[in-house]
Amino acid sequence: MNALLFHRYVALGDSFTEGVGDPDPSRPNGLRGWADRVAEALADRAQRADSEFGYANLAIRGRKLGAILDEQVDPALALQPDLVTVYAGANDLLRPKVDIDALARRYDEAVGTLTASGAVVGLFTAFDPGSQGLFARLRGRFALYNEQVREIADKHGAVVLDSWRMRPDRPETMWAEDRLHLGPAGHQVVAIAVLEALGVPHDLALLEAPAPVQRTAREVRATNLAWARTHAAPWVHRRLTGRSSGDGIAPKRPALAPIGPC
Repeated sequence: MNALLFHRYVALGDSFTEGVGDPDPSRPNGLRGWADRVAEALADRAQRADSEFGYANLAIRGRKLGAILDEQVDPALALQPDLVTVYAGANDLLRPKVDIDALARRYDEAVGTLTASGAVVGLFTAFDPGSQGLFARLRGRFALYNEQVREIADKHGAVVLDSWRMRPDRPETMWAEDRLHLGPAGHQVVAIAVLEALGVPHDLALLEAPAPVQRTAREVRATNLAWARTHAAPWVHRRLTGRSSGDGIAPKRPALAPIGPC
């Protein structure tokens, strides 16, 4: 792909795109995230070409695929973007039951609408939950959904932003304290991968990973219990009560606006 110069970038999705796990009190919603990092690189490239650049981020944490498409696609199109990225479906896949074929049909229609606008559209696959850990039993479900995403991208000429194949040397350093969202280093990895998939030159580099912490078995148990109380229990409670972490949250960048370097 030849290097493109983008002028109007709109990011759609859930907590992953909103930037949860990458805190920055100076930014809207107190978050930075991979999409901000991509936008900063695109803005820098536009500035060097003496061209204008605007960035909007309509993502809201906790949103499932249907809500993302219903709430974000039309507002995105109204901004007349030349680049749209979409991360959707992961929150659906985490539910006890999910109709992946039905998700794919809805997604296919929306992506067709987005690409018909003339924008370059990037679609994320879901991360590989791995063979161990909290979501290991859902690995096959994630893989099947990702094949649907790739098929939709092929059909509509979208760019695949392949989270499934992002395998850093030390994956444990990529995650935030809640073990559900990427930390700053993980968001940087994604930003680099997105820019490279789009064929956009950039100056981003991997963040230095913290040194591994050696813990005793007792310390590991204490850490796991603290995580369960602080992060896992509230997550389960929201699922049982039909609530969302995004209740009452507004998009952090609802309109196109400039973004400067960090």
